[in-house]
Amino acid sequence: MMVIKRIGVLKAGIFQGCFLALFGLLFGVMALVFGTMFGGVLGAAGNHGGAGLGMGFIGGIGALIFLPIMYGVMGFIGGIIAAALYNLVAGIVGGLEIDVD
Repeated sequence: MMVIKRIGVLKAGIFQGCFLALFGLLFGVMALVFGTMFGGVLGAAGNHGGAGLGMGFIGGIGALIFLPIMYGVMGFIGGIIAAALYNLVAGIVGGLEIDVD
């Protein structure tokens, strides 16, 4: 058995920020695809010509840029907080035990 007694706070924040930025990129791509799809449908239904398609695409591009940045920043902050709390609690009650080969 090995015990994790401490986690590097900055490294945990960087890892969590990068991990969630990838999720933000995935969600941004989905927003781009679905925004373009549904923007075209709603634009055609409302007799706005091609305006719905353009607005869905522009909103999707905004999501593609904004979501990875927002998810990354929030993941970084959350990772730092979680690692700091883990270090505090592990110092009191002990760390996590892991069975490795």
